[in-house]
Amino acid sequence: MRSDEMKSGATRAPHRSLMKALGLTDREIASPMIGVVSAANTVIPGHVHLNRIVDAVKAGIRSAGGTPIEFSVIGVCDGIAMGHVGMKYSLASRELIADSVETMAMAHPFDALVMVPNCDKIVPAMLMAAARINIPTIVISGGPMLAGKVRGKAVSLSTVFEAVGAHAAGKITDGDLLDYENLACPTCGSCSGMFTANSMNCLTEALGMGLPGNGTIPAVFSERDRLAKEAGYAIMELVKHNVRPLDIMTEAAFQNALTVDMALGCSTNSMLHLPAIAHEAHVKLDIFSANAISAKTPNLCHLAPAGNHHIEDLYAAGGVMAVMKELDTLGLIDTSVPTVSGKTIAQQLETVVNCDTSVIRPAHEPYSNTGGIAVLRGNLAPQGAVVKRSAVDPSMLRHTGPARVFDSEESVSEAILKGAIKKGDVVVIRYEGPKGGPGMREMLGPTASIAGMGLDKDVALITDGRFSGATRGASIGHVSPEAAEGGPIALVCEGDLIEIDIEKGTLSLLVDESVLDKRRLEWRPVQPKITTGYLARYAKQVTSAAHGAVFIT
Repeated sequence: MRSDEMKSGATRAPHRSLMKALGLTDREIASPMIGVVSAANTVIPGHVHLNRIVDAVKAGIRSAGGTPIEFSVIGVCDGIAMGHVGMKYSLASRELIADSVETMAMAHPFDALVMVPNCDKIVPAMLMAAARINIPTIVISGGPMLAGKVRGKAVSLSTVFEAVGAHAAGKITDGDLLDYENLACPTCGSCSGMFTANSMNCLTEALGMGLPGNGTIPAVFSERDRLAKEAGYAIMELVKHNVRPLDIMTEAAFQNALTVDMALGCSTNSMLHLPAIAHEAHVKLDIFSANAISAKTPNLCHLAPAGNHHIEDLYAAGGVMAVMKELDTLGLIDTSVPTVSGKTIAQQLETVVNCDTSVIRPAHEPYSNTGGIAVLRGNLAPQGAVVKRSAVDPSMLRHTGPARVFDSEESVSEAILKGAIKKGDVVVIRYEGPKGGPGMREMLGPTASIAGMGLDKDVALITDGRFSGATRGASIGHVSPEAAEGGPIALVCEGDLIEIDIEKGTLSLLVDESVLDKRRLEWRPVQPKITTGYLARYAKQVTSAAHGAVFIT
């Protein structure tokens, strides 16, 4: 056992002495030691209940003959961090979490790990660490929040952000806004739409690193506790057979995950996180491969914000496995790949049924014949940009309009709420990329305000930062190279015409190249907004969003 390095033999008597100070018995010390990585805290609604999940995992490990050893990691609540300086730390926290898990697992050589995350950056960070450490590992998330209800209509956090825009436009009253505030987030769990957290929890299942149900069983259901116990049992089987993350997270597994991503219409942030996880797994994953997969993958689900269904509806319909079974009817899934359940995908799909074809469309009756995410390229984004195609109104799939240029999220939010953005405009938000932000802020506020004002069918937003999984409309993020690196987005001037063609996958600045050459000569680097502490180090080490915003090594 790997843990023998710290517990076996006469020379490890001091180590065992310290373990006994923890209350561990000789029998517990002799058993396989399983690190249980807990992201529990009382800041994130998706994490406030994770001690319950951790306890269930530990019960499963003990029942199967192992000794669970719990340790903690940090986590940022994107919703609470949104719209202020705190959001600069959200994506950056992914690298801190991955590094801290690596540090703990290498300093204390556990035989295996059970990861217990739930939200946004924590899930991909743990998968990155799993690939890096490569000891038997399973992920069990905390599960999604139930949707709220306002006047009989299912709502979520994104509804509240959009209500702010509607309130500013005089479309709803103070009392209406308070109703959304009070009722939109009724339980613990990751926010109830197909936002980033739920996207990554579903894709963890598609990758084979989570048990069936990991992405969709609601946080408040007892079934979630039972799944956590099953994860405890399963990790002991992975230890017994020495099945490691790199045995599971293969190129075929990532292709499966991208295919499921397209069918579900996941968050555009998956185009940051899947490449980052693949990088740690030594798998080459070019974001433009998403277009090739999208071209042959039908979009089967319209979950909030793209539609009125929520994760609880996907759960009731059969979950991620039911989506994969529909895709398998078209031969789009490699069902031979292994999973942490000890079964192949094919074996997991044997008894799966699509229980609600209004939530998971049959493969031959999709919402569209192409996937939910598109990667665009053009002279404005030579290295790419990303849009959640499934959440864009058909009328905005092609759009040409004048640029309205802003150098920060704060300045554009002020302009939107003052009514300064008009129909037809293309809002450009720059110096919000990984280096320029620094931290590549997620900007749900501006997009939700636009939608709440009823302009999402008339106004496009483009940024070298990123948008929330809760964003809908023609919101194009991850423009690379970013402005801070002198990318073309830095050269855009007020009134320049920008042409968007999501169907053709192009993003073009309609300015003569000679004019751009002159602007390029006149451009000067802009000082990052934060130059001290962790974000200063982050800005120096982080790579382009086109490569997952991973660190230079």
